[in-house]
Amino acid sequence: PALALLGLEAPAAEREAAEAEAAQYFSGNRLLAGSEPAAHCYCGHQFGSFAGQLGDGAAMYLGEVLGPRGERWEIQLKGAGLTPFSRQADGRKVLRSSIREFLCSEAMFHLGIPTTRAGTCVTSDSKVVRDVFYDGNPKSERCTVVLRIASTFIRFGSFEIFKPTDEYTGRKGPSVNRNDIRIQMLDYVISTFYPEIQEAYSDNSIQRNAAFFKEITKRTARLVAEWQCVGFCHGVLNTDNMSIVGLTIDYGPFGFMDRYDPEHICNGSDNTGRYAYNKQPEICKWNLGKLAEALVPELPLEISELILEEEYDAEFEKHYLQKMRKKLGLIQLELEEDSKLVSELLETMHLTGGDFTNIFYLLSSFSVGSDPSKLEDFLEDLTSQCASVEELKVAFKPQMDPRQLSMMLMLAQSNPQLFALIGTKANINKELERIEQFSKLQQLTAADLLSRNKRHWKEWLEKYRVRLQKEIESVSDADAWNTDRVKVMNSNNPKYILRNYIAQNAIEAAENGDFSEVRNVLKLLENPFQEAECFREVKEDVEEEGATATAPACAQETRNRLSYCSKPPLWASELCVT
Repeated sequence: PALALLGLEAPAAEREAAEAEAAQYFSGNRLLAGSEPAAHCYCGHQFGSFAGQLGDGAAMYLGEVLGPRGERWEIQLKGAGLTPFSRQADGRKVLRSSIREFLCSEAMFHLGIPTTRAGTCVTSDSKVVRDVFYDGNPKSERCTVVLRIASTFIRFGSFEIFKPTDEYTGRKGPSVNRNDIRIQMLDYVISTFYPEIQEAYSDNSIQRNAAFFKEITKRTARLVAEWQCVGFCHGVLNTDNMSIVGLTIDYGPFGFMDRYDPEHICNGSDNTGRYAYNKQPEICKWNLGKLAEALVPELPLEISELILEEEYDAEFEKHYLQKMRKKLGLIQLELEEDSKLVSELLETMHLTGGDFTNIFYLLSSFSVGSDPSKLEDFLEDLTSQCASVEELKVAFKPQMDPRQLSMMLMLAQSNPQLFALIGTKANINKELERIEQFSKLQQLTAADLLSRNKRHWKEWLEKYRVRLQKEIESVSDADAWNTDRVKVMNSNNPKYILRNYIAQNAIEAAENGDFSEVRNVLKLLENPFQEAECFREVKEDVEEEGATATAPACAQETRNRLSYCSKPPLWASELCVT
């Protein structure tokens, strides 16, 4: 569907020929008329340190397309080969990572979250070697090219090319002292993407630049609030992966959270948890601080720092709470206590290992009436979305060898300087907590866990019922209110998200030459809030197989065809994305 932005739509009869032609252009084998390919130069702070010049090492800008509605769209090929910024790499992307970017770009768009789009995914018989987990076990993978579409791919890091020598890393940008380019870039970005700001402050560049910085601060705050509300983790929130117009950009080791864990880390190579789920809001604010530094002298730091302090947290909290109220169906009143209700819901989810997406989705069917049998049924549904003893054992399995841990503990006492080079107190404390939890789990029965989970949920549901009662008391027609409440909740709590195991099944099928699962998943993600026809068929098939399956082949088939809105299977906990 993203191709329609460019005015590319083929009648069904001509589809095959149109696809073959599109594959030529969108693999980079043929050049579109008027295209002037270029790779974009930018810098960035990566994992908190200034990395110097980076640039598009695997992406090639083709040009700008004027769409049928008069909008301008930049188009870019990702994975089409060497660029001037490829450094020691080959400029290629593989099928695995390309399918993830292709599907997630579209999933985010249909969830209503600002994002770059993906128009095509073209794969090849050419192969490159990749060490997927950086563990010395390389494998050959098929080269793949994704067509990315956005109003612009300019990033915070695009403005860091002017950075003088960094005091910590000794690196500097390639365009130090070129304030003329910085002025040109600001003029271009503001007049093209923020025309109302350009118009309002055309005679005062400092005021104009301040208004622009205020707007990108608020957009970024709202963007990350949206991520938090669907459990999306970006994974690599470096300054070069932050869009200057407030889009989600650069889908790498992202992940949608399954079991709610505020400290969830989706990127297997984020050893310190810098980009964990609960750190995203503060990291995006830190990145805005780096953008502010990059705009000096065109916007003095004392102005931008004040804007950041005054606007970011307030905008994030406002947008987050507005969205959470919709997710909970609080459509009539805005009460101060709502923030506490949300925190207590998340705390209950955390205590019970609740599935973030499915728990929210279930809440629309909660009945405010106090019929005990209905409450018992609802508690059964809720607790079925909580982690089992087996899942918790996998989640809290200690990760360090006991001898390594005791050495680290001794080192922390005897040689703190050396310890600081190889570990952190937070990591050690987390491991000790894991050991304690794991040991408690050895004694826990499934029945004990169920009764504990029911108790936690019963406590929170009582608070939720009291809050919903206040809504009812403020309206004249309770039935109409309930219809509206369910409608709002069902359009804010997705049934389908791109879970890692769903992406993995699609990737494995595609790597074996079957792209039908990628298409199925794409169709599903285009309607994330609705029960899909194809899902109903799959559910029935799985139920039939469940009744008759005896052969291992059937079990494998069922693994691949687990319903798309299910809590992830146990094998999914082994998936690691770096």
